[in-house]
Amino acid sequence: MKGILRVIVKAAMWSYFKIVHRMKVIGAKNVPKEGPIIFCANHTSYMDPPVVEVSAGREMRFLAKKELKEKKPMAFLLWIFDAILLNRNEKDIGPLKEALKELKSGGAIAIFPEGTRNGMEKGEKAKDGVAFLAVRSGAKVVPCGIKGGKKGDRKVVLNYGKPLDFSEFKGTKDKEKLDEITKTIMEQIVELSS
Repeated sequence: MKGILRVIVKAAMWSYFKIVHRMKVIGAKNVPKEGPIIFCANHTSYMDPPVVEVSAGREMRFLAKKELKEKKPMAFLLWIFDAILLNRNEKDIGPLKEALKELKSGGAIAIFPEGTRNGMEKGEKAKDGVAFLAVRSGAKVVPCGIKGGKKGDRKVVLNYGKPLDFSEFKGTKDKEKLDEITKTIMEQIVELSS
């Protein structure tokens, strides 16, 4: 039942983004069709998770803040797309373990490293969660830049970059190295979204 609903909702969202926001996808060939992948994109609106979901060509699970579950339409989407919910106020490693399990089984997850909408504009430091998952799982990171989709600029463009491979650092716990990996990912996202 959930699988059928997911197909219907995804098709509806794809049509909406294509018709209303004239969605354009660049670099779709950069997305590996199989194997563990971590999608990372900039985060400017509530539209970002669903637009990545329908444009990437891969089934994926999102890491999302637990508070979103309080909003009814959002709670439905979180359930349909089997989101991994994070409590940002507590050091809960459960969601990270779940994300690692998904990657180790060859699946894909999606994260917005800014941690909140317009995090870069607010001057917030990107979170190291992506770097942690990449070095723990060996999964490649696919950066994505999202442009438009806002009032006055309805057309949305998704630009997928080439996969980034951090397997040489597999297993590292070095904070400086994780920060460096995060910086590399964010630089790619900024370049793809400019």
